[in-house]
Amino acid sequence: MTGNEIRKKFLDYFKERGHTIIKSSSLIPSADPTLLFTNAGMVQFKDVFLGKEKKDYKRAVSSQKCVRAGGKHNDLEVVGRTARHHTFFEMLGNFSFGDYFKEGAIEYGWEFMTEVVKLPKEKLWITVYKDDNEAFKIWNERIGIPANKIVRLGEKDNFWSMGDTGPCGPCSEIHIDQGEGIGCGRPECNVECDCDRFMEVWNLVFMQYNRDANGKLTPLPNPSIDTGMGLERLSAVAQNVKSNYDSDLLKPIITYTEGLFEKGYGKDNNIDISFRVIADHSRSMTFLIGDGVIPSNEGRGYVLRRIIRRASRHGRMLGKSEPFLFKTSDVVIDLMKDTYPELLDRREYISKVISTEEERFSNTLDFGMKMLNDMVESLKAKRERLIAGEDAFKLYDTYGFPLDLTEDIARDSGLAVDSAGFNRAMEVQKERARASWKGSGEEGIKSIYRDIAHKIKGTQSLSKPQMDMFIGYDTLESEGTVLSLIKGNDMAKSASEGEQVEIVLDKTPLYGESGGQVGDTGKIWNDDIHIDVLDTKKPLQNLIVHNCIVKKGNIKVGDVVTISVSNEKRRGTALNHSATHLLHTALSDVLGDHVKQAGSLVAPDRLRFDYTHFSAPNIKELHRVEEIVNQKIRENYPVETSIKGLEDAIKGGATALFGEKYGEEVRVVKMGDYSMELCGGTHTRATGDIGLFKIIHEGGIASGIRRVEALTGEGAYRYVRDEEERLSEIREVLKSPPHEELAKVKKVLDRSKELERELQKLKEKMTKDMSGDIMSEIKAIKGINVISKNLGNFDIKDLRSFIDSTKVKIKSGVVVAGGVTDGKVSLVAGVTKDLISKLNAGEIIKQTAVIVDGSGGGRADMAQAGGKNPSKLNEALEKVYEIVEKML
Repeated sequence: MTGNEIRKKFLDYFKERGHTIIKSSSLIPSADPTLLFTNAGMVQFKDVFLGKEKKDYKRAVSSQKCVRAGGKHNDLEVVGRTARHHTFFEMLGNFSFGDYFKEGAIEYGWEFMTEVVKLPKEKLWITVYKDDNEAFKIWNERIGIPANKIVRLGEKDNFWSMGDTGPCGPCSEIHIDQGEGIGCGRPECNVECDCDRFMEVWNLVFMQYNRDANGKLTPLPNPSIDTGMGLERLSAVAQNVKSNYDSDLLKPIITYTEGLFEKGYGKDNNIDISFRVIADHSRSMTFLIGDGVIPSNEGRGYVLRRIIRRASRHGRMLGKSEPFLFKTSDVVIDLMKDTYPELLDRREYISKVISTEEERFSNTLDFGMKMLNDMVESLKAKRERLIAGEDAFKLYDTYGFPLDLTEDIARDSGLAVDSAGFNRAMEVQKERARASWKGSGEEGIKSIYRDIAHKIKGTQSLSKPQMDMFIGYDTLESEGTVLSLIKGNDMAKSASEGEQVEIVLDKTPLYGESGGQVGDTGKIWNDDIHIDVLDTKKPLQNLIVHNCIVKKGNIKVGDVVTISVSNEKRRGTALNHSATHLLHTALSDVLGDHVKQAGSLVAPDRLRFDYTHFSAPNIKELHRVEEIVNQKIRENYPVETSIKGLEDAIKGGATALFGEKYGEEVRVVKMGDYSMELCGGTHTRATGDIGLFKIIHEGGIASGIRRVEALTGEGAYRYVRDEEERLSEIREVLKSPPHEELAKVKKVLDRSKELERELQKLKEKMTKDMSGDIMSEIKAIKGINVISKNLGNFDIKDLRSFIDSTKVKIKSGVVVAGGVTDGKVSLVAGVTKDLISKLNAGEIIKQTAVIVDGSGGGRADMAQAGGKNPSKLNEALEKVYEIVEKML
């Protein structure tokens, strides 16, 4: 039975038993600030288990893509060394939200394993929590498992908690005995042993308690089920192979890599480790990039960078220094495309991200190797035998050298590495990462917002694209009732004149900031109240909060008010939002299908669009993008919106955004036959309303991410008009007729360069003349020739030239020169080679520079400095003689 068949049979089995198949969520958690990556099937249902969200179903089943390569669950350094560890894996899971409980979960688990996958019953063992008599009884009496094959274990192994507080409960695991030939080989080996013989296959979690801050367990009113089973592990068992890497989910990647490296798998354990790392990491990087993660130096991007670089290093260990992971990633896509078709759409983009990062790492690794070799030679020269832990960690953190590689190279040179120091530096880095990790999605949301949202919409599904609270697509003014008032972090019953307050209404035409679109401003009023809405935000999917200041009256919970949107700002925002959609499509048309939105800002006065691309588009490409957008504006497409099922919308050609969490129903915004995106924002009625589109800036903001800034409508017109006015002023200064400005500027620049060359020749002549006459200015300080001179309007380059020629002229001595250009002091000091054992130009220049409020330094024979106080230059130069005398 193939891995794909097992996944399908699992989903079909539970679908036939009343479960709704839920598509895998993104590897980027949308609503959990504690997680770097989605690491379990229950993550997308966390709020359901916590009672903060309700679904239209009580039974669910999924095959969830997961990554464990950072934070609490981090298997990165172990991967490749064992048969089971992965950074990327799929977790099969069935879930019950207050429906069936232990008996149902156990019966389903046993039937699927023995009747569908057909694992031999006699090889299966069960573990339960030590005090869970109910689960023991079901397994023993209902299923018929002998008591001696049901093992009671403690809290560490068989009790699961979502956190220090909250839902928790005992769990029961299904293990398979793989036989005496597997694992530790000890006669006393049993289910409690950590070896691979008795391998856990499926974990059934019975969430039946709530744990409070004091550790007290209270039974939940609606106990739930959360199960998790690794697809790779089950596939290996079903296919009767001893390692997950030998299953059909991973072996094809290894087989391809064998051909790539012309080396065989299964003959040398060290080589096999590299093959396994490459296979596993190829899957991780492919799916992470597919879900919108970009290599960087922090957060998720840093983990991805480490994954790519670790795999790349193992490629080097197998003898391949050029990029290759983009090829193994292609194999992953071919293996997974039927289950995850979005990988096909992003194939070119994923390949480009990986190959770019590989090339960057190749340069970094070469530099790191040089640094390590220099380190080894330096220690040998000093007759020291230990590489400092901090240095080893720098090689690891900056250049991708794992400790074992540094240790190997050190060992070959007869050196050792301070591994304890390395571990200390690693721990410091982890603490720093934990402190700087800001989370994602709903990070930092006030608990009071959650309480209000739960109270207001406690019975409504969050899968709707827009809650009934927002009614502003078709109206800019409406009546509403005040549901809640918030002052700081506390609920309030009223707010009076002059107070700042957050207001929640039962319905509002004001758009809450989300999807890159800024929140609306406006007014809330009635006969007795006047309130300015400074901003509107949407901290949760079903909650809109108005940030207000009371200008007149006293507002209370329950008041009926009129809410009106600032029409001019809304209109400007709508123009920019619609233009953003046209820009997205135009960039894809001109630069390639790999272009995806990576962020945006839609404000009344401007738009900003971040997109995935790996090189700066040339001016012709940007002009073409601008031309296309303006062409679509002139074609005046109607902007049509509709509500559709998510799958139907995607199948119909709508563009979904990286990392965005969508419900079962989505809002589709369509502009003729040119653009169709999933979007909850506000838009203009037709593209012609945009009027004019003008790109004002384009540049890179991160590796593989670029940004376009643009204006529309009146803002774009004003920008073009201002540019014309500036051009007109330039024309007047140049005294140039229209369309001849460029030729005139070139002529002026050519003349300027010619004059600069003539000036430089004059300065060089002056320098030689000065140095020729300089002998009369020499002062003898304790037998040493010293010259210190103000050269006037000389820059640092001219001063250095003077120092060099004068040192030749005087043959032995000290020369210091200063000058002033653009109100800033420059100083240069020189010491002839025969005197550097006594005198140091760097020290001389440091002491001299202090007098002119400056600083500097350099070598013993030549140093330079800058200063801020030209009025003190002569004083500083005169001080040189005293400085030299004290140094002798």
